[in-house]
Amino acid sequence: MDPVEAVRVNLSAAERRVASLAGRRTVKKEWQAAWLVRAIECIDLTTLSGDDTEGRVRRLCAKARQPLREDLQEALGLANRRITTGAICVYHRFVATAVDALKGSGIPVAAVSTGFPAGLSPFETRLKEIEASVADGAAEIDIVITREHVLRGNWQALYDEVKAFKKACGPAHMKAILATGDLQTLRNVSRASWVAMMAGSDFIKTSTGKEGINATLPVTLIMLRAIRDYREMTGHVVGYKPAGGISTAKDAMAYLALMKEELGNDWLQPNLFRFGASSLLADIERQLEHYVTGRYAAFSHHAMA
Repeated sequence: MDPVEAVRVNLSAAERRVASLAGRRTVKKEWQAAWLVRAIECIDLTTLSGDDTEGRVRRLCAKARQPLREDLQEALGLANRRITTGAICVYHRFVATAVDALKGSGIPVAAVSTGFPAGLSPFETRLKEIEASVADGAAEIDIVITREHVLRGNWQALYDEVKAFKKACGPAHMKAILATGDLQTLRNVSRASWVAMMAGSDFIKTSTGKEGINATLPVTLIMLRAIRDYREMTGHVVGYKPAGGISTAKDAMAYLALMKEELGNDWLQPNLFRFGASSLLADIERQLEHYVTGRYAAFSHHAMA
């Protein structure tokens, strides 16, 4: 408990740190295009709607295989480079469909689990949901923590819960969704990050995308520094996934810059960094098309599903 109880957060300093990102000169021209291609490779292309269908999931999987139009890829000098999104993220109902649609692509399927998004289903039900998704072929599981454990400071209960989820994941990678918009303070966010990592999480993730407040740069800063401090203390490397509300290429660039400055180039890879997003890819494609042609296309030219 010592590192958890030792957590302190200077709110005004954190806000100043992330506010400075927008005021700096960002990367331009071909360097910006390169960063945006990397952003594509780090997207968990997601559909988590009540009206999801097998057809929509298959179309999304097709987009994951070829996220950038061939003519744009060729114009960027990347004709011989294989570009895919980092993963597809779906409800358990569509795991088997996505696995079939992505067969042979090497693109993993991530399943949201454990009573997503509230995480208030019976504990045994949540464990069985993880096991069912892994059995259907999910290579990654995005679990939801019980927020009450954080709000009441019951860190042992949170540790035990996440550890049990990790065990149920078996060979699948586990991303722990902290639902940071529900945790009230940045100190709670940092402490929850520590406990989730100590319990075996492969990634820590901001949000379900269903909260009133989802991923933000101040929350990201706090979670990245928890990852850095945890690595320095243990030698264990944990990935990071911001999710919810990241819908523009400009947003993506800010997150990539913060990742690079806080954790370095190693974390600008799909194995350690993912965006949880659906509409982000369309805007990145529009920006890359503008770089190539000098004109902006309508969003309908880059439909997701």
